[in-house]
Amino acid sequence: MSDQNLVNSGVRSVMGVREGATDKTVQTDLANPKWDRAATLNYVGATIAQISVMTALLWFMDLGFERLPLATLPSWSATAIAVAFFAFITLRSRLFSLLDNTRNSGRYNAIQRPGWAPPPLAFPIVWMSIAVLRVVSAYLVWSTLGQTFLCWPLVLYMIHLSLGDTWNTIFTVEGRLGHAVPVVIVGPLLSVIVVTVSYYLTLPLAGWIIAPSAAWLAIATVLCISLWRLNGVEPLYPVVAKAN
Repeated sequence: MSDQNLVNSGVRSVMGVREGATDKTVQTDLANPKWDRAATLNYVGATIAQISVMTALLWFMDLGFERLPLATLPSWSATAIAVAFFAFITLRSRLFSLLDNTRNSGRYNAIQRPGWAPPPLAFPIVWMSIAVLRVVSAYLVWSTLGQTFLCWPLVLYMIHLSLGDTWNTIFTVEGRLGHAVPVVIVGPLLSVIVVTVSYYLTLPLAGWIIAPSAAWLAIATVLCISLWRLNGVEPLYPVVAKAN
């Protein structure tokens, strides 16, 4: 196995991304594009459901901490539990999505890319680095707000992760390059900016730590737009698939 495949395989395992056995690209009818209302409702409904479940997890964590005999446990126990939770929710957020998160790893290599596009190997390395920064910044916010999980900055973080998972389904799994453009702008990009500001207002250090995530998503947004323009410029809304 090449070093690139080894890194990609390792990151997929750590982040809980399953490799699909088949290509699940939605083959759209661009000659007669029609808005896929069912797909739109599916994306919206699944995102709302994921946000609800992940927010409920924050509440359960607070409830669990109230019941834990922390006074009888080592002083580092609360920190360890919180870091483990944030690592799990950051790396495994897709587990709470109703959308298909299996993906074909050859998509990025198969489409036309701008000359400045990062090589495929850059993505797993960057995303793992971003994951570490997300966990650290979330922990700092939790600690600053009196070890409270259900708080606005962390709820906003759950929203950000959910929107990112939905975008991944649209772009990476289904290959809807057109619809991925507005979704990445109003979803992952806008939400990470809101999270960064919220973290900064809570604790400036936490905001600075998560800021590289916003910078990376800004680059990813420009790349997403470039990929859309170079590969057919399909409509910016989900298009009904071709009839078999």
